[in-house]
Amino acid sequence: MSGRVSYAAGLAAEESVARDYERRGYGVVARRWRGSGGEIDLVFRDGDGFVFVEVKKARDLARAACRLTQAQLGRICQSATEFLAGVPGGGLAAMRFDLAMVDGAGRMETLENITM
Repeated sequence: MSGRVSYAAGLAAEESVARDYERRGYGVVARRWRGSGGEIDLVFRDGDGFVFVEVKKARDLARAACRLTQAQLGRICQSATEFLAGVPGGGLAAMRFDLAMVDGAGRMETLENITM
């Protein structure tokens, strides 16, 4: 897959995931938020807390799941901490990290509150 096609597929996957979270009552706070640790694909409000979502797209869901590395999750956590520092009361806010996987047919699966 060329870089441009891959980028567009990633954007489409993120949009699909964002719509799913919105249907479930989460409010989008940020898309592709960039901190010193790296980019967070999607940030949602969950009551008084926040949900940080990493979206992975691949031919199948298992391959998508394997694309999140321990190092990448560490960078996402670093950026999430930076994000919360810029939000009033963010240092006290609850937070969780989700992995949203999208396959080549557009099927989606979400793992909530991931840790590695």
